[in-house]
Amino acid sequence: MNYIGEISALATAFCWAVTSYAFTNVTRKVGALQVNIDRMSLASIILFLIIAIFSINLNLNFNQVSNLIISAILGLVLGDSFLFKSFQLIGARLGILIMALVPVFSTILAFFFLNEIISFPGMVGMLVTITGIVIVVLEKKRSSDNNISLDKTGIFYGMIGALGQASGLIFAKFAFQAGELNGFTASFIRLFSASVIILPLAVIFRRYKNPYRLYSGNGNTIKIMLIGTVFGPVAGITLSLVAIEYAKLGIASTLMATMPIIMLPISKFYFKEELGWKALLGAFIAVAGTAIIFLR
Repeated sequence: MNYIGEISALATAFCWAVTSYAFTNVTRKVGALQVNIDRMSLASIILFLIIAIFSINLNLNFNQVSNLIISAILGLVLGDSFLFKSFQLIGARLGILIMALVPVFSTILAFFFLNEIISFPGMVGMLVTITGIVIVVLEKKRSSDNNISLDKTGIFYGMIGALGQASGLIFAKFAFQAGELNGFTASFIRLFSASVIILPLAVIFRRYKNPYRLYSGNGNTIKIMLIGTVFGPVAGITLSLVAIEYAKLGIASTLMATMPIIMLPISKFYFKEELGWKALLGAFIAVAGTAIIFLR
């Protein structure tokens, strides 16, 4: 059986795990909105160069372009914006838990709009995988991490963010169904569209600073930004689009949500962090759920 979609989804989770580490310190220095705009703008340039160098087809029909733009607005503009605001109000841990609803929303929306039906073993695999993710995210590391705020507005923003990302994937899937479409091309249109929308608004509201003045003279920050951009918007988003092209949306979004699991070995072997038994148990359950998905 062809597992291009499932493997691409897991590769997406790996890319997002790497980019989350890369952008952590940069975000603290220059702000989340600045990093988000800069990484999307830089990714758009890199993707355009890839398309030009390898002569990738840019001839898309109107339906494909419009669906990708809508996907960018729902997923990258609204979804990510509400997600970042949610993290600010309720913390990253609870925010990540709420984002575990993306596979649920994706499955429901795909059933109604794409007529996608996931088999019973596939549903079991999704449920087991999400359970493992929840256990890992809830694993208590330090007392300072355990202050989870149940702010209603933050939870609402998180739900909207999850729904935005799920609906963004639906419209991206529409674009692939409307004709032949390369993943790099789809990523470029989504990221470029999102940049064109967010950047002017940030400038108008004076939330965006001159990147040249911000990063000049700081080669380490530029290097981290480049690494995070390549793994995140360039490779991560492209692989996520390949995943939804070849796999059912619910399955793909579940495997992409395994980022907290993939972050564990990076934390253990690269950052030398100790892992609690709950994290290991959650990882084992998530891996078992992933195996069920592949063996369904």
